[in-house]
Amino acid sequence: MERPAGHDDRVDKVDYPADPSAALEQMMERHGNDVLRTAYFYMGDRHLAEDVSQEVFLRAYRHWTSFRGDSTVKTWLTKITVHLCRDRLRRKSAAETPTDPALIRLDAERAAGRNAEDEAMHRLSRSGFLSKLAELPPHYHEALYLYYYLDLSTREIAEATGTPEGTVRGRLSRARELLAERLQREELTS
Repeated sequence: MERPAGHDDRVDKVDYPADPSAALEQMMERHGNDVLRTAYFYMGDRHLAEDVSQEVFLRAYRHWTSFRGDSTVKTWLTKITVHLCRDRLRRKSAAETPTDPALIRLDAERAAGRNAEDEAMHRLSRSGFLSKLAELPPHYHEALYLYYYLDLSTREIAEATGTPEGTVRGRLSRARELLAERLQREELTS
């Protein structure tokens, strides 16, 4: 279920001005909402998401001239966003380590196996359909979010997350199956 290459806002670097300031303005206009929504998806807090968004566009501005354009601008910005969010969540997790041995044990039990993606999905579990989505393993959440909410192709998701494209396709397929099973089970019990 791959999307066509020229789908929607798939704009290459050549379609932007060479001047970083002018390109930044266009990037923010075209992709600002997607960057903010993606940051919120991971961070779960509007203010943190806004901070990440600003950092994303600052990095894009700084690296505009060295960006070769091997991917679309949207994919490049998504990759920067995903990596920044993962880094911040790792740092936040390390900084919030309790010093009381009882709390350390409790915190470790709660967070066993939870990484940045787990945390992001844990926060999304507060609403209807998203709560069903949140029951899926984190790598499935991420793939579904980037595919359906950001409208990225499997190739672009692979680039943004550093995951092989075949793995992304497999995760999307398995995530759809699991989600359908859970929704069907819920329908049978209602």
